[in-house]
Amino acid sequence: MSAVREQRAEPENHFTEQVDAVLWASRALVGIAAASVAEAEELVTVPHLRILVLVDTRGPVNLAAVAEALAVHPSNASRAVDRLIKAGLLDRRDALDDRRHLTLTLTPAGQELVDRVSTHRKEAISAVLTRMTTDDRNALAYTMRRFAAAAGEPVDGDVLTLLWPPAH
Repeated sequence: MSAVREQRAEPENHFTEQVDAVLWASRALVGIAAASVAEAEELVTVPHLRILVLVDTRGPVNLAAVAEALAVHPSNASRAVDRLIKAGLLDRRDALDDRRHLTLTLTPAGQELVDRVSTHRKEAISAVLTRMTTDDRNALAYTMRRFAAAAGEPVDGDVLTLLWPPAH
């Protein structure tokens, strides 16, 4: 193989190795996310948990915002919200500025559930990070922030956003 071909092949190999490394790390993160979601499985489905996280991270929202964020038809969002209200995890009230609209907020039980899932995830990630050197943790944090930004993730620091697709 000529030197020119080797130079072209090398970056492709590095890129493939980089993709493989991110996939490998993502398996670990998905495992952590799945284990934390298991904390809520007896009460809600993953789409329901996504709604609770939306309300927690964005504050009171209306049904249209839920449907848009989940990329579902408003009737599907309405059914899911109704289930969460019946479960005592969400509260629905008339919007203060326009009574034709509803606002959704977490109930104390809904907030406790979101907090429990978040705590589980943070503890699991902390356990992994403690097995790394400080320099490696700093490099990882820097790189993960850059990766998340390139992926279009919101910058809110909430690890529960792993459940949330980026808004594009």
